Amino acid sequence: MTTSPTPNRRRWWALGLIATAQFMVIMDTSIIGVALPRMQEDLGFTPSTLSWVFNAYVIAFGGLLLLGGRLSDLFGARRLFIAGWIVLLAGSFLAGAAGDVTIELTGRVVQGAGAALIAPSALTLLMMLFGANPRELTKALALYGAAAPAGGTAGVFLGGLITQYASWPWVFYINIPIAILAVLVARPLLPGGSSGARGSVDLFGALTATLGLGALVYGIVRAPEAGWAATETLLAIGGGVVLLALFLVIQSRSRSPLMPLSIFRAPRLGAANLAQFFLGGAWIPMWFFLNLYLQQVLGYSAFPSGAALLPMTALIMVGMIVLAPRVIARFGMKTPIVAGLVLLAAGLGWLSLVRPDGNFLVDVLPGSLVAALGMSLAFIPSLGTAISAARPEEGGLASGIVNTSYQVGSALGLAAMTAVAASFGAEQLGDLAALTDGYSAAFLGSAAVALVGGLLALAFFRRTPASAQAAEPALDAVA
Repeated sequence: MTTSPTPNRRRWWALGLIATAQFMVIMDTSIIGVALPRMQEDLGFTPSTLSWVFNAYVIAFGGLLLLGGRLSDLFGARRLFIAGWIVLLAGSFLAGAAGDVTIELTGRVVQGAGAALIAPSALTLLMMLFGANPRELTKALALYGAAAPAGGTAGVFLGGLITQYASWPWVFYINIPIAILAVLVARPLLPGGSSGARGSVDLFGALTATLGLGALVYGIVRAPEAGWAATETLLAIGGGVVLLALFLVIQSRSRSPLMPLSIFRAPRLGAANLAQFFLGGAWIPMWFFLNLYLQQVLGYSAFPSGAALLPMTALIMVGMIVLAPRVIARFGMKTPIVAGLVLLAAGLGWLSLVRPDGNFLVDVLPGSLVAALGMSLAFIPSLGTAISAARPEEGGLASGIVNTSYQVGSALGLAAMTAVAASFGAEQLGDLAALTDGYSAAFLGSAAVALVGGLLALAFFRRTPASAQAAEPALDAVA
């Protein structure tokens, strides 16, 4: 049946809303970076608690994504998409109006919970709109994928602009008008479609996953200060591992699990999520420490620091929209994922050569562009494989899992590289040589993460069986 022009145009407007959602939930991880020193002064954060302005959001986001995917399947993607924006709006108001540390971190947790409802429902809606047409689906996934790095860099850019010319609460308040607009246009633009899923909500599973991730990240972040053999560190890391193991036990025995382990029987789904995990684990630390190198070593102020990351973002967007679909069409899914992770590792290795007396054109631009090219090649095929491998009724779950893989990889990767950087001198503010050594070590560690991801993708991304090929959407159609 031929689709009329008006609905077709509406689908692309709907994609704009979905991409905006991806842009915003990723932007909220980065927009606070430049504002942290002002927040520390006004709210009374200590150096050891300040990082939790970032961690509180990411842990709530990553830990609750599976719950968001399950709720999307049970109650409908559009309904959860709208609810997520309302929760994000409330969290943004709370974080902006906070007068102390507790309220600030509570607001960030609420923001993360809203993002955890938005992200999986957005991917489900994308598949509902474009899943029947492989050629259009490739374009839609490319535009959706490009929104993530754009949001990350825009967060740094806007955070610097807002902090320098307004005040730090506006890095949160900026979400409010966008959330209101999204709620107003979601119903007329997005498909309603009721889900066929039935069952209960595994709240205990969501609790163990979130607390386990939080304890693990806390232990890793605190270890350089408290000591890796300290009781506090061992209890936090050990407790996190036990809680995450308990989560898997619960999922294997529950009648209505948050994450049915049987979903990983789908060809390539596990390997695709593994690739997303390592992409997050390498990319987010790179972005975080590159921003610190620009400001604390090269002396860039907030606004120029954000602007310096624009070439990298532009290359990612062009690579995802133009290059990646063509590489997928020519070589399939496995080759660009493996090549992308290896290129990301190469770019990070190049960045590890940064110097205390370096400059942007020599020390930052070349390595960041190579890393960006790798990210643009690997992200789309791993994302597309992960969300297309599951059955249609498990679309929200698959979207939640792949988002969780990326966010958990981001949280653990940043925690680990923060510990590595601290061990090599990154806490010695004002000592440019020590700072550079710390950031260089973090870049090199992130390169190792990306390289391990590439090797695992090479090993586990096996040729798809013929039976699976028949059911798998042809995401490798040329855009």
